[in-house]
Amino acid sequence: MSTSEQSSRAPHRGTAIEMAISGVIGLCASFVLSIEAWQLASDDGRRFSCDVSSVLSCSAVASTPQARVLGFPNAFLGIFFEAIVLAVSFALIAGVRFPKWYILCVEALYTIGVLFAYWLFTQSYFVIHVLCPWCLLITVTTTLVWFGLTRVCIKQGVLPAPNWWKAVMESGGDWLVAVLVITAILAMIAFRYGPLLFG
Repeated sequence: MSTSEQSSRAPHRGTAIEMAISGVIGLCASFVLSIEAWQLASDDGRRFSCDVSSVLSCSAVASTPQARVLGFPNAFLGIFFEAIVLAVSFALIAGVRFPKWYILCVEALYTIGVLFAYWLFTQSYFVIHVLCPWCLLITVTTTLVWFGLTRVCIKQGVLPAPNWWKAVMESGGDWLVAVLVITAILAMIAFRYGPLLFG
């Protein structure tokens, strides 16, 4: 492999490793939520270790209609999305270059996933007024994976991007945007609930 090929693959590999780590964390959280959903189905009065307070409560969120948008626990969708991104991430780490149509389909699918995650967050924040710690973790990991996948798509020419944004990506500025988005979410939670989170 030439030096130029190694240098061109290095950014993808680093991004793919970040995606894989985030995907593994998100997959574990989805598995936990899936198990708890089944346990809650058999005992609707059950409480879990993540039921920290009246504001942070997995079981309270899992008992709402928003937790079963398609008629089954949303966590099953999380397992599906994370499994896809993990397969892609490990392939990218191995140096696989996917056809444009394939990686574009993965990007479109995961965009639906990240929008769904943020819709669930807004439902918890503005409608249910209770937050699920595992769901928040999935929102964070989904955000990181989406930014990573979008970076790969732009670098491979699958998605168009203006030169200024490409320059921002080269300096790592897109990761700063991801961190700012996550920080904004945490700030919203802290501003609204503050001491109630653990009280």
